[in-house]
Amino acid sequence: MELLRPGIFIDFMKYYKYAVALSLILIALCLIWIFGVAGLNYGIDFSGGTEVQVAFKDDIKTDELRSTMTSVGFPNAVIQSIGIASDHEFLIRTPTEGDTGYAAAKKIEDGLGNAYGKDKVDIRGVNMVGAAVSQDLKRKGFMSLVIANGLLLIYIWFRFQFKYSIGAILALLHDVIITIGFFSFTGKEISLTVIAAFLTIIGFSLNDTVVIYDRIRENINKASGSSYDLGNLISASISQTLGRTILTSMTVFIVCLCLFLFGGSVIHDFAFAMIVGVVAGVYSTVFIASPLVLSLPGIKKL
Repeated sequence: MELLRPGIFIDFMKYYKYAVALSLILIALCLIWIFGVAGLNYGIDFSGGTEVQVAFKDDIKTDELRSTMTSVGFPNAVIQSIGIASDHEFLIRTPTEGDTGYAAAKKIEDGLGNAYGKDKVDIRGVNMVGAAVSQDLKRKGFMSLVIANGLLLIYIWFRFQFKYSIGAILALLHDVIITIGFFSFTGKEISLTVIAAFLTIIGFSLNDTVVIYDRIRENINKASGSSYDLGNLISASISQTLGRTILTSMTVFIVCLCLFLFGGSVIHDFAFAMIVGVVAGVYSTVFIASPLVLSLPGIKKL
């Protein structure tokens, strides 16, 4: 399937310096927001405690529900509206530990039933994670991202050159930081499901990068023995694979958008991470991973 006419050439390298500058600004803003402004909103998997998912038949405001939780005995409860407004659905998270989690869930259920009527309150689910378990999950979850990037660095090193692996890993870090930054900015929860989305983004972005690197290798080998401009060669390689990049990325993007809009609260954060990651991944593959080849000395053959 041809989305673009054969032989099309777009001089991507003409704009790569502006793209790299934009990426550096976005990364800086994300890091400032994460570490200096809002931080990360960890879900029950990583923060521990009791999480109750509840839906009301009547329209309930967040402030009203917060006042009710205070009167029940949970002044520090974190309340988050989920789904569409007409669902009147909320997540209520309290900082409890151990066996007290069951007592807390029962206390919340009884308190909401007394305040709004038991027939108007629907408890959709209850999750409980202890403090020790949550810290272990957080450590292993983020360690999985580090290990994944390390193994991919070795893979690109052996398949191409070590210098190319630097470009690929920097592009992957770009995608993950931008996605985490969007989660921090929007206040969405970081959970094990979201970590799975980050790992999926890494794999998806790397796949695009490898395809372009393969085409760059082919074109360099064809031009071997003659003089050539590496910038034009890289632009030509990206242009030749652009149709494939658009087709695969748009397919994933549309599926994730449908999941985000219609998949419900369970898959909502995963789909959001994938949407941001796919857009960031295509951008980094074209304007970060491949252009970095220009700045690395000694690239002649792969």
